[in-house]
Amino acid sequence: MRRLVLSFLVLVNLVGCGGGDDGETPPLDTEKFDMKWGPVAVNPGQENTQCVDLRLSNTTEIKVHQMHNILGPGSHHLIVYKNDDPAAVERPTPYDCQPFTGALNLTGMIAPVMITQKADDDLTLPDGVAYTFSPNQMIRLEQHFINSTDSMINATATSEFYAVTPSAIRDEANILFIGSPDIDIAPGASFTLEQFFTPDRASLDLTGAKFFAITGHTHQHGTNVQVQIAKSVGAAKTSVYAPSPFTWSEPMTETHKPEFMLPADQTSGFNFKCDYTNTSNEQVGFGESANDEMCFFWAYYYPSKGSHVCLHSNDFGNVDICCPDAGADLCNRVTDL
Repeated sequence: MRRLVLSFLVLVNLVGCGGGDDGETPPLDTEKFDMKWGPVAVNPGQENTQCVDLRLSNTTEIKVHQMHNILGPGSHHLIVYKNDDPAAVERPTPYDCQPFTGALNLTGMIAPVMITQKADDDLTLPDGVAYTFSPNQMIRLEQHFINSTDSMINATATSEFYAVTPSAIRDEANILFIGSPDIDIAPGASFTLEQFFTPDRASLDLTGAKFFAITGHTHQHGTNVQVQIAKSVGAAKTSVYAPSPFTWSEPMTETHKPEFMLPADQTSGFNFKCDYTNTSNEQVGFGESANDEMCFFWAYYYPSKGSHVCLHSNDFGNVDICCPDAGADLCNRVTDL
């Protein structure tokens, strides 16, 4: 992953706020649809990312207001995508797939609707907000798994979708995925990465976007993730994500009631910070493997202005980039991360 994100960045270089913890999830008792990934036998030390593509059993259009993911042993994370590509076909047997490929799809027809790092994870959207699923909606489940035990395990995942009355919905939800590849940690060392992502510099207009949930993401050396919003770099900051403690393997999703918005300024954005302690004897850099590191957060918001994967990098010219907006020449490189 590190190799191609670097080439990607080198080419680019030529308000009110409330917060809380996970809280008590409302009962999941509306009309339910579900699908499964696996089981897949995973040998000791094996790591991979595999996908399935399946059609949901809904015969009419539905408004999905709640989701529930259940992950079996060995799961690092699961991404649930809505796939609106009319040419998509079912692939029920897990197959090797490139991580985050759906999120970077240039057609705009494939987009993540939920990302899970917990063994049991619920997502309830705000009142009046949902994802719209077409009849027999095609869904992609992408699971990154690793077996760190001495015995074979069976990796599994189940995703449940809960539909509500369409007349109760006024807005469509979506996800932003924001982070940086500027990670380089010496053996036994501590390291802090703190950067500022400005959507306007990445040609991403978030005017009117209301953010209702945020989750931080590192791998095993991560000890903390914090996210703040500000009018500009160096300006006063408002915290929107600061779990204490931060648990890298099952990071908290911080919900916001009421939702927060970015300050109304072209220089406004997200200040994000990740702390690490490298307990290994190897140099650790950015990468998708569980033995590499990442510094990302994903933010659920509405009304939808599309799904975007965004990067800031100081190492490669102080750039802000979003895909698929950056175009095929750049974003195709990211799909090979």
